[in-house]
Parts: sequence; structure tokens; C-alpha cells
Amino acid sequence: MSRRSLVSLMAAALLCPALPAQGQELPDGQGKELVAAHCNSCHPFYARVGAGYTAKGWGTVMRMMTNHGVSIPPDQLATMTAYLTKNFPEKGKPAGVVIPGPAKVSIKAWQVPTPGSRPHDPLATADGSLWYTGQMTNVLGRLDPKTGHFKEYPLKTAHSGPHGLDEDKDGNIWYTGNTGALIGKLDPKTGAVTEYKMPDPDVKDPHTLIFDQSGILWFTAQNANRVGRLDPKTGNIRLLTPPTPKARPYGMATNSKGAVFFVEFGTNKVGRVDPKTLEIREYPLPDSASRPRRITITPDDIVWYTDFSRGYLGRLDPSTGKVTEWPSPSGPKSEPYGISAINDVVWYSESGSTPNTVVRFDPKAEKFQSWAIPGGGNIVRNTSVTRNGDFVLANSLVNAVTLVKISN
Repeated sequence: MSRRSLVSLMAAALLCPALPAQGQELPDGQGKELVAAHCNSCHPFYARVGAGYTAKGWGTVMRMMTNHGVSIPPDQLATMTAYLTKNFPEKGKPAGVVIPGPAKVSIKAWQVPTPGSRPHDPLATADGSLWYTGQMTNVLGRLDPKTGHFKEYPLKTAHSGPHGLDEDKDGNIWYTGNTGALIGKLDPKTGAVTEYKMPDPDVKDPHTLIFDQSGILWFTAQNANRVGRLDPKTGNIRLLTPPTPKARPYGMATNSKGAVFFVEFGTNKVGRVDPKTLEIREYPLPDSASRPRRITITPDDIVWYTDFSRGYLGRLDPSTGKVTEWPSPSGPKSEPYGISAINDVVWYSESGSTPNTVVRFDPKAEKFQSWAIPGGGNIVRNTSVTRNGDFVLANSLVNAVTLVKISN
């Protein structure tokens, strides 16, 4: 396979517009042949159109594709975008529900410098900076929220698809190369990048990563169905396999005792890794249709997850296995996604509503409060928390980083 074909396939797996399967007829109209040639050719299998996109959204999608290496002549972009906008418009999204409550917030967004970056994961670091992965531009970005100044750090392997983010105790920024089959470390002082390649050629898609209290880095590889452990001191990587086939390990969190929890997006389960024995235990969720996508843990070691497929917020008590669920404010198609615990309160975003929302849930009162994200948000895939207890979002489709300052 040629380099260009490989890049095209990687881009397709990440974001390529959801079009009919090869062999099905595209709608007639100007641009049909261009779309068939440039997109449908890299989609031999069914692809999901989801809820479609607005004209602006399709423009962003096309820019992301070209950023990631898909070769589309510039004079054809406008025709293709117009065709896709007409035939695959955004539809079927629920209205974002706003619920009043006691908390006061202010929300500020910054556009990242390079169009079509697809900011995927945000990270609030110890020095007050806000970082993000520029998944389609192969950079890590740093924002100083005091000045609004951005700096982009290019990565070593081309089209590595930077995805998850975390910071070590020395201030290095670690990331997963989701299409580069690697874990990377960036030294912000020098810009130097160190890469750790996957030891198994079948593990091509490192996804989310997180440090535990002892400095060990854990990560998921969704489509490879693996959970990984990397020792930064030696570079040694261990790969673990969940008991459930095609479990699709996704979001991760650690509890106060160092246990590593992850959600299984391919099934209705939450997993737990014992850091000493490396044994994996799975906790089944009561509804077989549940598809948990992200996870956080409150100081009492209770596990919280966003049920993306059903539109629920879930609570798992690992000591008993008991699960409690609450319907998310914007309903079953609201697609709750990025989630964080701020002290003993749970914050997350509904990524399927219009506009996207910021949702606060008070576990003691069992009450929701929510806000519309100015400008629509779209799409908050992961979240972070500043040292001051504010909520950080990366908005993939609108190319922004957002800070939610919490007054009380």
C-alpha cells in the first residue's frame, strides 16, 4: 500500500464523512463524482453519516481531511462541500436543555491557530496553561489563558494522530499517537519529542492515557482491544487484554488506591486493572444497550461514566457493583461524552445536542444544572480540570478550546 493510500485510510477511520457503502448510489448532483472519487473510494465498508453537518461543519471536515494528508485539489473543495452540505445536512439533534441551579459560571472560548486542527483532548497543566491535541495537524497546542497566546509544537512522526494527553511530574506532556501506533513525550522547554512504539503490530491505535500515583502511564487501544502499561523509567510497555472480545477500551481514570478503571465502549461494561497483579475485572452495567464512553472518579472512589448511546449519566460503586443511572437533561440522543469530577461534583458535556451543553450533577442532591455552550460547542470529546477547579473543554468541530470558570 502506498503512503498516500495509507494516510487516506487513516483519515477515513478518524473522520471521513459518513457516506453510503461502496456499491450504493450517491445522490445525483454536481460534485457526486468528486465525492465518490475522493471519499467513497477509501470507504469499502459502511460508514456512519450520523446526524450530518452544517455547511460550516462540512467545511471543517474537509479541511481536517486535507490537513491529515488526503489529497483533494483546492479547486474541487467548494463543489464537494456544497454537495455534501446539500445531501447530508445536519438533522435529528435534540435541543440542548438548560436547567437553572445554584452554580455560577462564565464560559470563554479561544479559536486555535490552525483551521481544521480538530482539538481532541484538552489538558490543564500545573503552570496554568491549557493544552490540546491537534489531531489533524499533528501538533500539540499550548494556550496561555491569561494572554490568549498560542504555541504549537510539531510532532516527530507524520500524521501520528495525537489524541489523549497527560502531564508528568516534571512538566513533560505525554500523548497517544492514535494513528501512529505510539506513545509520545514532549518536552515543552526544548520541543524535543520522544516516541515509544507499540510492541505488538496489531496495536495500532493508542487512545486515552493517564498517569497513576506512582508515575506509571496507562493507556487504552480501542480497536485493538488492549489496555497498556508504560514505565517511563525504562520505556517498557505491557499490553493487557480485557476478558470481553471487542470490548473497545476507551476512557480511563484512577482511584485513590491506584486502581485503573476504564470503560468499554464496545459493550456494557466497566473494567478495572489491579496495578500489582495486572488482572482485569469487569463490572456489567444493567442495560445491554449501554455504551459507556468516558469515565471519572470522585474522591469517595465512586466511578461515574457517560452512557453515550442511551443518554445517561451512570454511577458505579466498585465495592458492591451497584449501578445507578440518571437520564441526561437533553434526552436519549444527547450523547453525553467528556466528563470530569471537580471535588465531589460531576461535570460533563452533551455532545449530541444543539447547542452542546455543559452539565453539572450534584450527587448529594441528585440534581442537574446545565448551560448552553456559546457558539454551539460541537464536539466535546474529553475534558480536564484546572488546579483552581475550573472545567476545560476541547471543541473538535469548531476548532476551539473552552474554559468554564466556576464561581461557586
